[in-house]
Amino acid sequence: MSVDLAALREAVARHGRVARVVVADVRGSAPREPGAAMLVWPDGQSGTIGGGALEFQAAADARRALTTGKARVTRHPLGPALGQCCGGAVTLVTEVLDAAALAALDGPTWLRRVEGTGDLPLPLHRAAATARNAGLPAPVRLLSGWLIEPVAGPRRPVWIYGAGHVGAAIAGVLAPLPEIDVTLIDTDRRRFADVMPTRCRTLVSANPADAVAHAPENAEHLILTYSHAFDLEICHRLLRRGFAFAGLIGSDTKWARFRSRLRDLGHSDAQISRIRCPIGQKSLGKHPQAIAIGVATDLLSPAARAYGVEVQG
Repeated sequence: MSVDLAALREAVARHGRVARVVVADVRGSAPREPGAAMLVWPDGQSGTIGGGALEFQAAADARRALTTGKARVTRHPLGPALGQCCGGAVTLVTEVLDAAALAALDGPTWLRRVEGTGDLPLPLHRAAATARNAGLPAPVRLLSGWLIEPVAGPRRPVWIYGAGHVGAAIAGVLAPLPEIDVTLIDTDRRRFADVMPTRCRTLVSANPADAVAHAPENAEHLILTYSHAFDLEICHRLLRRGFAFAGLIGSDTKWARFRSRLRDLGHSDAQISRIRCPIGQKSLGKHPQAIAIGVATDLLSPAARAYGVEVQG
């Protein structure tokens, strides 16, 4: 996993400073992998390092660290110390971060000493150089009191047109993922759910198709408004502009009509075939959350699109 710099900046901007707890090392079986992290502030937290007892203790330790401002490296045998069934051991690093600390965090890796006074180990120096020069992510590694982590690159932009039951469910599944940046578009702010997932940007447009011009060229689009006319116009504008992926909710009949109308608008069959319709996974059913799970699975499994796995809305 990578350092979610965007989430860090958002949390620091909101709370002033936060404690970040990261799984720095794992021995044997453990709830989460190295790089899994959570952010803690006096009256809340986000993210997870897994393991109920481990996370409860780590959050309490993190709040104590907020009062001292000092980094902590703690080692936890999960079975003997915490009564967990995993049986392994994890090493956690807890650091207190503010705006000044984040300003110094630059580049593809975050390499720092978290305990002791030893010099930078040569393997970590080489890992950082490789990440910088070859663009390869450095593995999470704790060595001789030094910790290296890869810093997350730009998030995948996913634009969802329609904040109804299905759109809100998909946003709820995708928005918490650190590698995805969700934008949810609809015609009226009142159509957005009362409680939106964190890190989900909302955009109001009388004609949702107008938002297409503002999307990044590498955006992935999910089209599921309440209006077939809106859906068709969004498809039309996407085909004129370009996209990384586009999926349209609907039946085979709807898609057959859309293909015919898109041909009339001047698009070739090859262009039109780039839009996936239906979306979801038929075997999961048509409940909004079931569709959301199927759509998320498709987006998170590039091989599914590459090999043309059929999905159903």
